[in-house]
Amino acid sequence: MATLFAVLLCSCGTGSTAPDGAAGEDAGEPATIVEQTVPETTAAPEVSTAEETPERNAPATTAEPEVREGPASRNTAARPAVGTNGMVSSAHPLATRAGLEIMEDGGNAFDAAVAVAASLGVVEPMMSGVGGYGAIVIYSAEERRTRFLEVGSRTPASLDPSVFRPPTPGYAENRCGARAVVTPGNPNAWETMWEEYGEAEWPRLFQPAIGYADRGFPLDQETAAWLGSEYAAFPAHAQEIYGPNGVPLAAGERLVQDDLANSLRLISEEGSDAVYEGRLGAAMAAAAQNGGGFLSEEDLRRNSAEWRKTIGLDYRDHRVVTAAPPSTAWAALVRLGVMGRYGVRPADHNTTAYIHAATEISKRVSTTTRRFAADPEKAPTPLGRLLSDEYLERESARVDPNAVAPYDPPAQFDTAATCSPTGYRPTGYPDPQQHTTHFVVADREGNVVSATQTLGNVFGSKVMPEGTGIWLNDALAWSRFEPVGNVFDVYPARQPLYALCPTIIMREGRPRIALGTPGGRTIQQTTPQMIANMLDFDMNVQQAVSAPRFSHVVPDLLVVEGGIPQYVSADLSTLGHDLIPAEYPLGNAHALSIEYGPGGETSRFTGAADPRGGGSATGY
Repeated sequence: MATLFAVLLCSCGTGSTAPDGAAGEDAGEPATIVEQTVPETTAAPEVSTAEETPERNAPATTAEPEVREGPASRNTAARPAVGTNGMVSSAHPLATRAGLEIMEDGGNAFDAAVAVAASLGVVEPMMSGVGGYGAIVIYSAEERRTRFLEVGSRTPASLDPSVFRPPTPGYAENRCGARAVVTPGNPNAWETMWEEYGEAEWPRLFQPAIGYADRGFPLDQETAAWLGSEYAAFPAHAQEIYGPNGVPLAAGERLVQDDLANSLRLISEEGSDAVYEGRLGAAMAAAAQNGGGFLSEEDLRRNSAEWRKTIGLDYRDHRVVTAAPPSTAWAALVRLGVMGRYGVRPADHNTTAYIHAATEISKRVSTTTRRFAADPEKAPTPLGRLLSDEYLERESARVDPNAVAPYDPPAQFDTAATCSPTGYRPTGYPDPQQHTTHFVVADREGNVVSATQTLGNVFGSKVMPEGTGIWLNDALAWSRFEPVGNVFDVYPARQPLYALCPTIIMREGRPRIALGTPGGRTIQQTTPQMIANMLDFDMNVQQAVSAPRFSHVVPDLLVVEGGIPQYVSADLSTLGHDLIPAEYPLGNAHALSIEYGPGGETSRFTGAADPRGGGSATGY
């Protein structure tokens, strides 16, 4: 601890955090937001077109490596999963199984990712689904580049921001429910990724999810607990699905979702047009409007997913790559880059000095995010400045190792947490700010998908179009409604900013690690902690995910998990932190790592699933 305090005082730089071309103070320098491992002949924006995509039922045929004989196992809380031909890790074992099934049938990581995503909407219905949104970062082994798939979840064109603030009667209630629904983006994103990179037939990707919905599956404790919490807020037709006798299903009972199976079957037959041009979309718009919301069929028709360039940061001989704006994932890179100025060693993990420094940095980055975050269609975020060596070094020097700095919080409480009708917090499971899911997939060709999906709050807006089994999101609940006009406020026909942070870590031009987590506004603190666990503290992927966490939360509290020593907590309190023990786990992360043979071929995969949740990582 004393060693790190000394390091904090001298703030010795590592020289490894400068992004590509990150020099100077200019905003939005193109070189800082390009992740390219081979040169391109054009710098034109990435746009997918229908002419570039294969037919739905006639996937492109490519030569692929032979399936190799070798170990394949599932993770435990202390040991990573091992795979020879690939890896899948997700928040539910059945969703993980769906991805493996597709790869065993000859599909690649992109095919498997669609199957995992669709299945999570069935087996973890409160966290994500067809009516939700998200962010996806991929690595294409054939193209040797990373890309960010911006899902597309614009606010309705007719949205009236005045309904979310006084003097409108019921303005606080309007921040939840039908008025908070934005255009669902997930189906478009799944199809866009598959059209660009998939090899299996589109209908095949939905068979596992349709089977789980048709046949049903036993509820785990977490899902049953959330049903018990939210059931009273469901519309009557949804209550019939989740508790046919007027009582929510309990753990161990079988959840059958016939309507959702039919909706997924329709998407498997018609593609995303079933949502954006068809009867599923019409039902979504009608249900939202019946609840006083703004979503229209025209909003759905205008929706599109868009390929964007990733952003990244050099760190410990690796390149950490994540989603570009409108994601604010760059704030996680700033946190990591500032911490990278200190010469931490394995013995410094979760010491008083380490947690104090990381917390003080998070407070400063939170303020920085409010100042510099921008809608990329309106203004650039100055990434060239924020990820430069000069800026990171200056920020590290501003941390006082012996005292807590004053902090002006953006709010006294998080209004999004009020959208749960009972405020129920399942014991031993993520808190009400973590209604999101993350998964990672890699195949033997070296393709990687790191994807975060969400409905916003648990079961989203609690709006389910009758006959569809699909929950609609409540993305606008996560807006910052005051002061009026701030970048996180609500605006019509705009893509809201979001804090999702799917990440891929490169080394020598190849992906070595993929990871991500839910956690609401804690995501961008948990993510750099896990990265540091591997690159600074020499942990394997499962150890890095399982290790105790901490997070600074509004208004100005430091939440620490139970695995952090009590003497460290006491020291942090002495320094001036307002410390509270975590009543719930911080996140539910999933990660994988890839090793390569002498010829550059993939040779071994390891995978991790967070013991804080009920998911699994399994090798192929």
